[in-house]
Amino acid sequence: MGERCYCLLKLMDSQADSFEKNVFINCPFDKDYYIPLLRPLIFTIVYLGYNPRIASESFDTGEGRIQKISNLVRESKFSIHDLSRIQAKKRHEIFRLNMAFELGIDIGCRLFKEGREKNKKCLVLEAVQHRIKKALSDLSGSDIKHHNNNPEEIVRQVRNWFVENGLRNVPSTAKIWETFNKFMAKFYQQREEEGFKTRDLEMMPIPEFIDFIKDWFKNQEKR
Repeated sequence: MGERCYCLLKLMDSQADSFEKNVFINCPFDKDYYIPLLRPLIFTIVYLGYNPRIASESFDTGEGRIQKISNLVRESKFSIHDLSRIQAKKRHEIFRLNMAFELGIDIGCRLFKEGREKNKKCLVLEAVQHRIKKALSDLSGSDIKHHNNNPEEIVRQVRNWFVENGLRNVPSTAKIWETFNKFMAKFYQQREEEGFKTRDLEMMPIPEFIDFIKDWFKNQEKR
């Protein structure tokens, strides 16, 4: 199946029931993660016809963060939890527990809710193989994927996980990675022409970045 045809069908599929297409993303939000890893992660999800959902997609002072995360978890059949920041980088630095906490909320939703939530699927990612089990021994026996902080590898793990959960006729990792790099080249060119500065692009709001991805795919289909 050609790339354009595949992307068009996936964009059409994304109009289906939102629960079936929503993917909750639980990950770090720092620059070191956003630029090399979160961008290809989000791109892959959109490429495959799913809707990325992430806590930073909206800010409402009147809505507590836990409530927002719980709502996103409940509204998403799929979830991806990247726990690669569980280890502090330097002495006296406190490692982050938010990602592990949100994973717990997701697992609790799957275990204790009735109805469609029973069929929720989750992917747990780490940077280093087997390290997470030292911090979360309750995950022993679970299939944890690792990406070695490699952008192409995170594309591979996400792509393969969706295939393992029933998605078929999916282009190869190499094809998705190639398409991502084409998009990013065009993304930088167009945004700079529109007056965006480097800082604007480095930490662009997630919904804005997702919109640019979807618009790019739609423009590809028109050619």
